[in-house]
Amino acid sequence: MRRRWPTDRPPGPLVQGGEVSAAALAARLGRWAHGDGTLSTRLAAGIAALIGSGELRPADRLPAERALAAVVAVSRGTVVSAYASLAEQVSWSADRAVGRGCRGRGRRPRPDRRPGRGEALFSALPNAIDLLRTVPQIPDLGVQLIRDHQPRLDLALLPETDPAGLPALRELIADMYRAEGTPTTPEQILVTHGAQQAISLVVNALVEPGDVVLAEEITWPGVTDSVGLRGGTVHGVPMGADGLDVDALEQAMARLRPVLVALNPHHQNPTGTRLPGAARHRVAELAAQYGVPVIEDRVVAGISFDGIVPPTLASERPDAPVLVVESVSKWGLGRAADRVAARRPRPGPTAARCAPARRPVHERAGQLLALDLIAHATELRRANSRVHRERLLLLQELMAAHLSDWTYDAPRGGLSLWAGLPRGSAAALARIAAAPRGLDRGHRGLRGLGRRAGRHVRLPFTAPDDVLTEGVRRLGDAWREYRETLSSPA
Repeated sequence: MRRRWPTDRPPGPLVQGGEVSAAALAARLGRWAHGDGTLSTRLAAGIAALIGSGELRPADRLPAERALAAVVAVSRGTVVSAYASLAEQVSWSADRAVGRGCRGRGRRPRPDRRPGRGEALFSALPNAIDLLRTVPQIPDLGVQLIRDHQPRLDLALLPETDPAGLPALRELIADMYRAEGTPTTPEQILVTHGAQQAISLVVNALVEPGDVVLAEEITWPGVTDSVGLRGGTVHGVPMGADGLDVDALEQAMARLRPVLVALNPHHQNPTGTRLPGAARHRVAELAAQYGVPVIEDRVVAGISFDGIVPPTLASERPDAPVLVVESVSKWGLGRAADRVAARRPRPGPTAARCAPARRPVHERAGQLLALDLIAHATELRRANSRVHRERLLLLQELMAAHLSDWTYDAPRGGLSLWAGLPRGSAAALARIAAAPRGLDRGHRGLRGLGRRAGRHVRLPFTAPDDVLTEGVRRLGDAWREYRETLSSPA
């Protein structure tokens, strides 16, 4: 049941003029009191998560103890204890002047000392079974295309290359979008080194310190890390059984005045939801109505188990400022290489600001290979969908054997399954699974902008059959051990 604010008005921005609003902080924390530990421990953990994500920065002043206590309905002593814990957990020094809350002191840690959540994707131990990364198997056709690849010498020997990408590749990508129903010209295509670079270029072009970016309430860290580095704030929009709650999106656009909306509407990572056609159309209309650019992440849209690949949001309304991000890596190359097409709505200031610096010549090789792969995009996507549909069926069999009390809705596409624990905490389970079992499973990289991620586990089904089998078996062992601690008397 959602909290109703006085006069039914939303609580407003989280930070204004360096002062953190008590009402907005309470709303942002959500159901912070649910979970393990004392109220002060849970409150400190909730605020620490906002600090860790970059939404609260060292110069921001937290609300006065009495003000926050009144809004979240706890005693002042609980808030005092939570603030004291913050000073120990995240080096957040309290300014204890009466009625003035507390403020962080010192500079933000350097990125190399405090990595973004996305860097957890690459920190698995060498001997661990990895249930964290969604690196798909290369289809046989992809392997054959790589073996047979003979780069066009007329393109390989060009003295210079357009920073936006090889003209031949941009033309081919534009042809692909036109065939799928999205009117596109080569001038609207920007070729980048990976989907993350495409997203980062857009964020760097549009987001300034203090700006708000909207995203699904549960998402992967590519957007949140990039926005945090720019000093912006990512606000999570609620989701339902079919994905994004479009009514909530419209309310957030009207109330928060975001500079950007970042969505993953097709086989959403990690929930696997697919936004229905009417909702997709409405998102495009909202983008046009409010003039707010929308990043549409379509990296796994083509991995569809029922053969349905929804059209782009850009196709729903040509005048909507939609930027489509798509990658070869998830359906054609696996770990080999990564090239992305960012489809711009039309040439203009944003397009110019997104164009990267001129590339070194050696990166041209990946674009030449991408010519071969994109020419066979339809066949590669179908082959990849068949492979991973079989992997999903195997995962479901393994879960019935080892995790039978977990719940999930089988995704209709994508590369991961979003499973719910009947009780307990996914973070606590992760600690048991990691040591001594050597199981690295998909909790660390998730970015829960609400509190719904607390009892959910993202399970990719991209690992080889034997690795997936052993990984789920170990996860089942860890779950049984953790479940016994939940059943034990306090």
